[in-house]
Parts: sequence; structure tokens; C-alpha cells
Amino acid sequence: MNPEQLQDFYQLTPDHVLDALESVGLAPQAALLALNSYENRVYQFRDYDEQRFVVKFYRPNRWSDAQIIEEHQFTQELEANEIPVVAPLTINQQTLFSHANYRFAIYPNKGGRTPNLDDKETLVWLGRFIGRIHLMGEATDFKYRPTLTLQSFGHDAVNYLLAADFIPTHIQQAYQTTTQQILEYCEIKFSRYTPQRLLRLHGDCHPSNVLWTDNGPHFVDFDDSRMGPAVQDLWMLINDAQDASQWNAILEGYEDFREFDDREFKLIEPLRALRMLHYSAWLAQRWHDPSFQHNFGWFNTTKYWEEQVLYLKEQLYLVQQD
Repeated sequence: MNPEQLQDFYQLTPDHVLDALESVGLAPQAALLALNSYENRVYQFRDYDEQRFVVKFYRPNRWSDAQIIEEHQFTQELEANEIPVVAPLTINQQTLFSHANYRFAIYPNKGGRTPNLDDKETLVWLGRFIGRIHLMGEATDFKYRPTLTLQSFGHDAVNYLLAADFIPTHIQQAYQTTTQQILEYCEIKFSRYTPQRLLRLHGDCHPSNVLWTDNGPHFVDFDDSRMGPAVQDLWMLINDAQDASQWNAILEGYEDFREFDDREFKLIEPLRALRMLHYSAWLAQRWHDPSFQHNFGWFNTTKYWEEQVLYLKEQLYLVQQD
């Protein structure tokens, strides 16, 4: 990833945003509200008819046009089947636009709150909709978007971090040894328990990407959508992986629409380990972006990496368990 291009992304100004919106025929008011997003730049705005929208500007060089459009098509397919997702708007038969080399999409503005994951009925409701998403997700494969693999989320992440100048010298060996052991055990679990049929997934289905209203949930931000095992869209919604009652609730709803393969439970801790590795690499790869240095100042510190080694050793123990 080119640091200069990240700097250019950081230079996206309100004038650029307003000009981009006007270029697709919208009439935005000058007031823009920046929403909580680090990977992309996301703003809420109103037009002069007081309609509210959200515009997302995509980080350069992360996804190709074909990959972004395929994500849009997936969410529009889900929306057309009355699954509560927030899909991009089609304007002049397009969902992806470009202005001054910035690619962007327009979404309807839909608010909500974080779901109460301690409530059984909430989990049943979420499971029901995720089951429907996966039923549609297995109808065909992504052609352009990636697959969640041990290589991309594990080996590539660790190799990048070891090659970059982030991990303090005195713990590099401990980090390398621990991550190597994690990846070896993940390889065993993935080879044994990865289902033959992978699905089109949300990919990053954590609680902040589910907005809850009195009428139920809607799912947002399919930016990490990819092929993978079904359990990837479930485990982040469970507060305690050992809590059978939570799993029973979410699967009660899920299996109203699609059978869940119980062997995928064995993938939860490997997937959690890969998420930890991938997250550190994600921060490192974007460290030249001033917004990351401002919001994640703790990342490039000795304390962070010492704690990471401890957390990874704890996660290694969990990955080793049968």
C-alpha cells in the first residue's frame, strides 16, 4: 500500500465531498456529519428536501471496482428478498461513482442502536436473518471478492508485521514463535473442519454492524464481504463462546432457514486468532494515514506488543483445545 496515496485519501475535504455529491445529481446541504469509520470516509448529509443520506468514500487500492460492485450487487440481492440490509442507491443505473479520483457510493440513512446480545429473543431474531443471508449467500459464489483463508488472514499478516518495523526487538522472537504455533494449529483445524461449501458472507458481522430498531435489526457495512464458513458471521455476536444458551438462541433462529454444520464450532477459536493477527496487520498497513496515528496512538508502543504476545499465548491454548 502506497503511503502517499493514503495521504491523498486523508486530504479528502468537505468541498471534495460536496462536489462529488453534486456530480451525481444530488443537492446536499453544506453541513456534513463525519461518521465513525477508519477504513473508509463516511459522511451523513441532508439534501434540500430534508432527506438524509450517507456517502461512503472507498479507501484507494483496497478493492477493485469489480469487487466493490459485486458487494453492492450482493446487498441489493438481499434487499430485494426483503432481508434487512442497507444497500447502496442506484443512480443513473450505477451504484459506484468516481469524482476527482475518489470512488464513492450513496446509501439511505438508517439509524439504530447496538443490539442487546444478552436477550434471547434478540439472538433468535438475528439468527433468523443471518440464516436467510446465508441461504442467499450459498446460491452462487463471489467471482471477484476474496475468500477468508489462513494465508490471507494469518500468514500474510504475520509476515508483514515481522518485516515491518513495529514489533520491539526484545519480543520479536516470542511473537514469531507464538504466531507460528497458532498458524500450525489453525492449519490442522481448518483442514479438518472447513466445510466443503463456502458462502458469500457479511464477513465482519460484529455488533456495531447490526443496527437495532423497534422493528428489528438491519445489517450494515458489507465492506469486508467475502467467501467463508457460515460460523464467521455468527461467532462475533456471541458474548461468551462457552455459553450454550446464547448459541442455542442464535441457532434456533438460524436453523429456521438453513441447517448449521456443528463441526464449524471447531473453527471459532482459530477464526478469533486470525482476526487478532489480521487486526494488527491492518493497523500497521495503514499507519501512514494520519487518522490512524491519531485514533490508535497506542498501537506503535512497546506496551501494545507485549500485551499482544500475552493475548496470543492465551489464544494459542484455546486453539489447541479439541
